[in-house]
Amino acid sequence: MRGKPLAAVVSAGLSKFGRRDGFSGRELFAEAALEAFERCPNLDPKRDIDALIIGNMSESFEHQCHLAPIMSDWAGLLPAPSIRVEAACASSGAAIRYGLFAILTGLYDVVMVGGFEKMTHRTTAEATEYLAMASDFPFEQWNGATFPGLFALMATAHMHRYGTTEEQMALVAVKNHHNGTLNPKAHMQREVTIEQVLSSRVIAKPLKLFDCSLISDGASCAILTRPEIARKYTDTPIYIVGSGHGTDAIGLYERDSLTSLDATKRAAKEAYEMAGLGPDDIDVAEVHDCFTIAEIIAYEDLGFCKPGEGGKFIESGASTLNGELPVNTSGGLKAKGHPVGATGVAQLYEIYLQLTGQAGGRQVDGCEVGLTHNLGGSGATCIIHIYRR
Repeated sequence: MRGKPLAAVVSAGLSKFGRRDGFSGRELFAEAALEAFERCPNLDPKRDIDALIIGNMSESFEHQCHLAPIMSDWAGLLPAPSIRVEAACASSGAAIRYGLFAILTGLYDVVMVGGFEKMTHRTTAEATEYLAMASDFPFEQWNGATFPGLFALMATAHMHRYGTTEEQMALVAVKNHHNGTLNPKAHMQREVTIEQVLSSRVIAKPLKLFDCSLISDGASCAILTRPEIARKYTDTPIYIVGSGHGTDAIGLYERDSLTSLDATKRAAKEAYEMAGLGPDDIDVAEVHDCFTIAEIIAYEDLGFCKPGEGGKFIESGASTLNGELPVNTSGGLKAKGHPVGATGVAQLYEIYLQLTGQAGGRQVDGCEVGLTHNLGGSGATCIIHIYRR
């Protein structure tokens, strides 16, 4: 199976991310699904799509369980079977993985995968509480830990061990906000300067407001099929050639290191080996920058640079649009937004656009291989996929 296409992506769709007042999660998913259908006119959704796998983190936001049949109904897919998967912020990354399994088993020929979250109608305190449920309740939540606080611990440890600076973390925000200005679906479409990032209010030292991703509303979806029938639906499929899933202890206090995520390294190893590729083969990547330090750590754990050199990697310009390895061309979670259940497939959507030459002003010239890196919680779950044109 090494290097062999596992499944084809024949279409993808994304709602506008942001504060979508007056729209429910089901309406946002219908918006994303409609785009996917319009991009793939040779596909008849009602006839051709065999199943829906949907990622969503928390029923608390909309006080609604049993979400998969609702999304299937609103996307016009009934009576196709549907199921919801949950892996915190990696929920729709997991949906891709399980959609891939469904294709590989031969059980289904065509599967829609996706995700959504409706968050902005809740207060900041409510959203923080619901998100914190993806951390360890008795030892982290109970003691007042939030995700900004947990990632601040990682940032402090990284700064202490490697000399990483607040200015280097700020450069991640500057880069991703710039990319967000080129993405009409991004939540935050405005430039920021290093000075603005550094002078923004402290959330959890050393992380400041502009080091943190946005509470957003949004939905995403993609249509997967068997590689041998992909051109029945489109002339420009992209292929999933590697998939990795890593798991670690949920609590930071149980881990060997605060400066690296073992789940990422395990998932990356599996995905690279399956694809027959390595870090040097990646042309464009979407990584899980829930906080600026998370992108820096991802550079290292994915093998884009050596441990401890993530700060220098961003400082060198290597991950900018014109750099040797553009990262988060969409604006990332930082500027595109982070409706948590939608994020994993939203990353796939960006890679789909890039590898099919449809990314507009943020298009990376000549890119042929892309990678998505989707974290759950503070890194207890990591889902990685590698795609080839």
